[in-house]
Amino acid sequence: MTNLRIRNMEMNDLEDVLEVETASFTNPWPKEIFYQELVDNQYGHYFVAEVEEQIIGYVGLWIVLDDAQITNIAILPKYRGYSYGEKLFAYACQQAQSRGVRRLSLEVRASNTVAQRMYRKFGLVPGGIRKKYYTDNHEDAIVMWVNLQ
Repeated sequence: MTNLRIRNMEMNDLEDVLEVETASFTNPWPKEIFYQELVDNQYGHYFVAEVEEQIIGYVGLWIVLDDAQITNIAILPKYRGYSYGEKLFAYACQQAQSRGVRRLSLEVRASNTVAQRMYRKFGLVPGGIRKKYYTDNHEDAIVMWVNLQ
């Protein structure tokens, strides 16, 4: 595994982040949403993962008081299977904890068993189902959460 560097997302990262986003999701966020998250959302914290100075992934986190939610996490397809996603997710959890977060949650597609397995490694457990949550195919989302403290 090559050296992985994780850092705060910056405005000039948006094109590379969009590349990861469109390669990862059937209903990707447009550039405007990432821009708003970086500029206008006081609760948003976004980080990029780099290998050899190329952005290969990113994670978004909303922190409100002592509660955090992962908004999205993605790794470029050709870099999957090398634990980069785990390292990025661990970093997001550490960032949340360092800001006093007690509980972390996220939604994951019911069909995305690979991601669910990774989240379970971090202690996340299913807490509910959001019926027909995803607009592209009306798939259910499983809500998973963990106490960080």
